[in-house]
Parts: sequence; C-alpha cells; structure tokens
Amino acid sequence: MKNLNIYILTLLFTLTISCIEETPRYYVFESYQFERMDENGGTWETFLVTNPSQISIALPSDVNSSEYQAELTQVKNQMSGISTEHRAIIRYWTNNPVLRWNEIALELAAKYNLIPGPNPDDTYTLPNPANPEGPPAFPFAHPPYTSRMLAYLSVAQFDALVVSWHYKFEYNRQSPYKVDGHIIPAYASNEIPSYPSDGASIAQVSKDILTAMFPLEAEYLEQKFHEHIISLVQAGLNVPSDIDAGLVIGSEVASLAKQRASTDGMSRAQTTKPISDSIANAAFERFGWKWQNMETPQRPVGLTPLFGKVRMWNVPTVEEVRSGPPPAPGSAEFEKDAKELQRFANNLTTNQRRIANWWEDGIGSYTPPGHWNKFAKETIVKNRLNPLRSARVLAYMNTAIMDAGVACWDTKYYYHYPRPVETIPGFKTILGTPNFPAYTSGHSTFSASAAEVLSYFFPEDAAKFKNWALEAAMSRVYGGIHYRFDAEIGTEQGENVGKYAVNRAKSDGAN
Repeated sequence: MKNLNIYILTLLFTLTISCIEETPRYYVFESYQFERMDENGGTWETFLVTNPSQISIALPSDVNSSEYQAELTQVKNQMSGISTEHRAIIRYWTNNPVLRWNEIALELAAKYNLIPGPNPDDTYTLPNPANPEGPPAFPFAHPPYTSRMLAYLSVAQFDALVVSWHYKFEYNRQSPYKVDGHIIPAYASNEIPSYPSDGASIAQVSKDILTAMFPLEAEYLEQKFHEHIISLVQAGLNVPSDIDAGLVIGSEVASLAKQRASTDGMSRAQTTKPISDSIANAAFERFGWKWQNMETPQRPVGLTPLFGKVRMWNVPTVEEVRSGPPPAPGSAEFEKDAKELQRFANNLTTNQRRIANWWEDGIGSYTPPGHWNKFAKETIVKNRLNPLRSARVLAYMNTAIMDAGVACWDTKYYYHYPRPVETIPGFKTILGTPNFPAYTSGHSTFSASAAEVLSYFFPEDAAKFKNWALEAAMSRVYGGIHYRFDAEIGTEQGENVGKYAVNRAKSDGAN
C-alpha cells in the first residue's frame, strides 16, 4: 500500500483539473450532525468478519508525540489554499461517504444494465468475466446481478465500519481538529475518534468490491478512491496514520467479501441451453406448462436460470421461502386475473400508466434494487444516521433484497410459469416482456423485502414503505407483464424473506 503522502503529491494536479459535474448525484445532500456516536458499535454482529480483532492494525502514536505533531502540520499544510475544485470534492463526499459510494454503485449498475444484442447470425454471446471487454461487455447488470453487487458492497462497508469502531473506541485517538484548535473541519464536529479512519476503510472496501463487480471501471474507481482519500485530510478529519489504518481494514474486509463471492454459485447462474431446456422440461413434467421466450430473434437461454441456487445471506435454505404453486392456466382463478389484465390493457388510466412507467426500472436504469437504495438513502439522511448506522441499514436491506431475488428466481424456474403474452391470445404489454418466467414477480419480491427491512429501521415511515411496495407490485400488472397472483404472492414472498433479515438485525447487538 503506497503511503498517503505519495498519493497526495502525485494526484493533486489531476484532481484540480477533474470535472466535478461528472460526479454522480442521484440524491443531493449536505454533511450533517450525526444523531449518535454508537460507542459500542465495535461489538455488533457482522456478516463476514468473525471477530474485529482478526484484523490487526498498528498501535497509534500519542497525540503529543513528534510523529503525530508532524502529521498535524501536514494536515494544516494540505488544508491551506484549497482550490475551488477541491472544496467541491470535499462537499461532495460529505461526512457520510457510505451513501456516496452507494450512489457510484447505482451509477455503474445503470451504465451496465444493457441487454447483450444478437450477433449478425442471430446467435447470442453472453458477457464473460474472463473477457470483460467482450463484446458484449461484462457485466450485464440486470436485477439479480445488481442485487448481489449491492449486497456485497453494503455488507463489506458495514463490516469494515464495525472493525473501525472497535479500534476507534479501544484507542480513542481524537480527530485532528480536537487536538489542534487551528484546524477547522469542513464538516460538523463530533466526538467519534479518528483512528482508524472510517472514511478510508469505506473508500478502500468500496473501491475493491466495485472493481471486482465492474472490472472495466477500475480506472474510474481508482480516481474516485483517490479523491475520497485526499478529501479526508483536506476536510480536517484525519491524519495520514488514521487513513493508513483504515485502508488496512478496508482491504482485509474486501478480501473476505471477494472470497465468499467466488464460491456463492453466481458463476453458474447463467446456464447453457441444454441445462436451461432440462429445467423447463422438468417443470412441464410436474405441472403441464412451461414458459417460452417470445422474442425474435430468440435468446437461447432465459435470464440466470440458476440464480435461485446462489448462496443466501439470511435465509437458511431457499426451499423455506419458495412460494406455493400458481393457478393452472385455464382455471377459474387464472381466468379471473387474465380478464383483469385485458381490462387494464383496454382501459388503463393515466395514473396507472404513470405507475407502470415510473416503476419500470428496465434497461439503462439502476433496477428495482437500486430504486429502494435511493429510498433508503433519503431516509438515512432525514434521520441523521452516522456512517456505521447507515451501513447497517443498507447491509440488512440489500441482503434481504438479494435473498428475495434468489427466492423469486428459484420459484420462477421451479414452476416455469408462462407470461400473459403466451396465455392470452393477442395480448400486448406496454413495457415489453422480460426474458424469464412470470411467477413470482421480481418487482414484488424485491420491493416487499426492502419495505419490510426499512419499516423495521424506520417505523414512523412504515406505511409509506409498504404502500410503495404494493405500488411497485401492481405496476407490473398495469404494464401487462404479470398476473395479479404473480404480484400478490410475490409480495408475500418478499415480506417473508425480509423478516429473516429483520430477525437477524434484532439480535446483532445494535439496539
């Protein structure tokens, strides 16, 4: 790991000429006073780290030592004469950079949420992590991929901060502006110790996870990382040794996250055509129906048929949350919901069309999981959560969302239920038809699981979250993509998955 001093000396000119307007701003907010310090945060249960002490950092020097006094001088030198561009960077990162790295993740999800097109001969080539440049470029950041990316990012951020909090209150070395009154911090003052730097641990772990998930963005992520690290000094938050210790923590936690990701089953989620066909045929033998892709040209394999076998975070086995069977095509229950779809198609109101379009979250968007991350960030800022508490909310919400996706995809390919365009003669949607089976609805499961978790953390807003989840579910019915039973049972499935995350959160020691 290069010394922080080298980073600063070599990158200040680059930062001066960088274009601040290109920084992603899905949700604009300013720095704020944290609601609490959470002195016991280093004792909370983690997802990846067995015990905070398994990650070792150097013993900090005393604030009265010559070494530390030299670092204070360096901080003051870096803070003097800061350019307008650097001040904008400091304002951007704020004192809760967990949220900024989340926004960068959403930006990349939207950028890579592009369906690979057909080859000239109407065949398809799938994105390949071994050849990320493609064509097509890796990854295709569809909803399952994005849910998994956000889960690993949020879990790694949370664990890194728990470890940071453990050492912060063990060593209790105060921020530079608490030691030297000549240092005026860029953000609101607080009593949280500065060693190790929580900002540095977040920067390192976020860069490492997002680079693994979006390998073609390594240079961009490195730039954002360096901007963030330098801002910690120029904002008066940390001396270099604070930052070096935070970087160690971030790197170690990221390694644990990448190790888990390498064996969680995602590499096998997108199958070959023979395996995909065998899954469809097995469903046909069990139930007498199977979904068929109606595209022209037809992609040979549905989207991630084996995502339902990817390792979950909070649910012991996917069978525990697999929904019961849908109504058989042609049954009275089926006909009732099919007729409802035809009525919507013929008489869709302006408001129903607005809901369908607003929740579409299709190609080029940050997907339904990203939608709920935006809601979470807004609520985190409203409640003035510190970075540790912010990461905790995102970790439980995003692991629930990923688990909901795994449960939904398991159900989808177990039942292999056909879409309305297959079962209703002449039926057309207003949103297009996804390349995977209908039952249960992904929007419904993702949204209901997120709403369940957010309602636990922010009970005063529970009604709003639940209403949004129901609206997201119905948006797919209005759009003609799902039957009502897809949406309603999917909502139940998502709520069930969300409860596993809530039960885990209740016993993690944070309350």
